[in-house]
Amino acid sequence: MLFAVRMDVTIPQTMDEQAKTDLLAREKAYSQELQRTGEWQSIWRCVGEYANISIFDVAGNERLHEILWGLPLFPYMKMDITPLAAHPSDIRLAPGPPA
Repeated sequence: MLFAVRMDVTIPQTMDEQAKTDLLAREKAYSQELQRTGEWQSIWRCVGEYANISIFDVAGNERLHEILWGLPLFPYMKMDITPLAAHPSDIRLAPGPPA
């Protein structure tokens, strides 16, 4: 199942700098491992915001929930999740030209 997830991050300004550095390193490692497995298909920065839009390809709702709850930054995020389905006008899904 495909999902688009918008993640808006708000790290407290009072967080200790070393704790923040460690948190961000753990977040990066976690997300990159999921990208390597193919479950986290892509991540796009929202220009001018501390936010991203990510595409996940997972077995179902439960797996997405597990992944998102595992994010080290989860306590500092607001998320909007949209299930995705193929669009009939997508040329990548259209059959090839007639023979």
